Amino acid sequence: MKKRLLIVSLLVATSIFTSLFVSCDANGDGEWKLMWSDEFDYTGLPDTTRWSYDTDGNAYGWGNNEAQFYTNAQSKNAFVNDGTLKIIALIDSCEDKRYTSARLITKGKGDWLYGKIEVRAKLPNGVGTWPAIWMLPTDWEYGGWPASGEIDIMENVGYDEDTVLATAHTLKYNHSIGTQTSGKIYLPSADTEFHVYGLEWDENQWRAYVDGTHYYTFENDGTGFESWPFDKRFHLILNLAIGGNWGGAMGIDDSDFPKVLEVDYVRVYQK
Repeated sequence: MKKRLLIVSLLVATSIFTSLFVSCDANGDGEWKLMWSDEFDYTGLPDTTRWSYDTDGNAYGWGNNEAQFYTNAQSKNAFVNDGTLKIIALIDSCEDKRYTSARLITKGKGDWLYGKIEVRAKLPNGVGTWPAIWMLPTDWEYGGWPASGEIDIMENVGYDEDTVLATAHTLKYNHSIGTQTSGKIYLPSADTEFHVYGLEWDENQWRAYVDGTHYYTFENDGTGFESWPFDKRFHLILNLAIGGNWGGAMGIDDSDFPKVLEVDYVRVYQK
């Protein structure tokens, strides 16, 4: 009888342990779950349930003296076909700007606090191009730029086309006071092949990747929003700028327009 009770007790204990183990594993705490995406498997203008057009900065050059005018829902500058989104920069005067292009944002349609973002894209080439995959705060709770932060998942300038960068901008760390912190990776096929530009972001740090290779980390140093404003929700931006303080530092080569930033997919995961 005692032996039978011992066996039963062991079975019950094992069952409880197994149940706890399965329960923890079933929570998926260590697994990324797809929460938002655009596979660009349609034809026409970008899906308006996911994307809007940002044109507010046209009047002042977006703070960077950029040479393009961003249009609103113009298929010549943003169009989906053959499975990819094309953001197209043209020599096509609009108002007082020589170039037109597009700047797509998910604000109000895709806003996230922490997660993993993957954007598979092929970049343009040519001196004067400045494509970017990046994030800005949705609510600006700590104040205007750079107090509320900026996450640059990928930036590239045409005069240094073999290199892509990831950069953090905060009140304490930003280029206007010479303290910004960036990571860079050599990528000679950026303009000829698609690559996956990735971000993983949690309460402790955010990390930048290309094709799964980790090359930059920005840490939360625990000193407050001046160095870590990345505890609020952000939205995604895809744009192709022309010229500007950085992109146009070596001028603009007009010989091979239009320029195209081509995007195969955008995927956002959370745990």
